[in-house]
Amino acid sequence: MTAAVLAPVLLAGCGAVATPAPVNSDLVACKEGDDGSPANGVVLMAQSVPTASWVPCLKTMPLGWKFRDLDARNDSASFWLGPTHDPTHAIEVRLTESCSIEGATKVRSERAEMTRLELVSQVSPDFVGRRLYLFDGGCITVAFDLGGRASSEGLAVATQAFGAVSRDELRELVREESDGLLQLDPPVDGGGGP
Repeated sequence: MTAAVLAPVLLAGCGAVATPAPVNSDLVACKEGDDGSPANGVVLMAQSVPTASWVPCLKTMPLGWKFRDLDARNDSASFWLGPTHDPTHAIEVRLTESCSIEGATKVRSERAEMTRLELVSQVSPDFVGRRLYLFDGGCITVAFDLGGRASSEGLAVATQAFGAVSRDELRELVREESDGLLQLDPPVDGGGGP
């Protein structure tokens, strides 16, 4: 990844809304390319929620599932997955500064740096609910609406396919790839650039 490639992603984060990207799952990959760096879409999501110490990403694309969309806005970013045979957005992964935990139950987290909560609102005929990951400065919500045979498979996808990249790693990536010319976060004093 070069500064020329990274610059449009960083500039896209400056506007109120980034256009949904009709691309493949590489856009939100935890690691891509020979150097295994997080993808540009992950950087864009980090810019959308500047308080978040962690940013969601996709470790793998499970067989039978397809990346649907990425939408990054001021204060939130989401990406969606769905079964390849169905055009729905069965799973949404959303990054926000905070989230409502009303009615959710705390469960053991597979991510040491995050608190995990579960809220299942329906089990039949569709399996509908949310998995919440709380951490310093943010919340990752994995919302699912899974029907029929996809119920157990979809929940496994929510657990195994998603990862998270630290903001510190993304900050260093942007600095390194731009030879120090660009930064992930705006200056603390709110001052403009050169």
